[in-house]
Amino acid sequence: QVQLVESGGGLVQAGGSLRLSCAASGRTFSMYAMGWFRQAPGKEREFVAAIRWSAINTYYADSVKGRFTISRDNAKNTVYLQMNSLKPEDTAVYYCAADRAPSQVRVPGEYDHWGQGTQVTVSS
Repeated sequence: QVQLVESGGGLVQAGGSLRLSCAASGRTFSMYAMGWFRQAPGKEREFVAAIRWSAINTYYADSVKGRFTISRDNAKNTVYLQMNSLKPEDTAVYYCAADRAPSQVRVPGEYDHWGQGTQVTVSS
């Protein structure tokens, strides 16, 4: 069983930066693919970024490509999402997710484990 706890959210002005962290419990963290998703009020949960266990393969939504960077530190059981050049449309609750081998990393249903989320608000 993997438990995930997100942190690092907050209020930031447009153009600013935030770094989200997701700390995972469990000794097999390094074997899990990790994903970040977000959900704005009244909208469906959407894919943001994902990283395979090896950290060689990373994936991004078109809307964040070039602005966000996902990374992981397996020694610390932590995955990060560095968010730069933030826009008001990035405002959402951001969720961390984990799965051993998601066949489609962009699909929320492929992940078995989820954190409780952290709020990111970008003011204009």
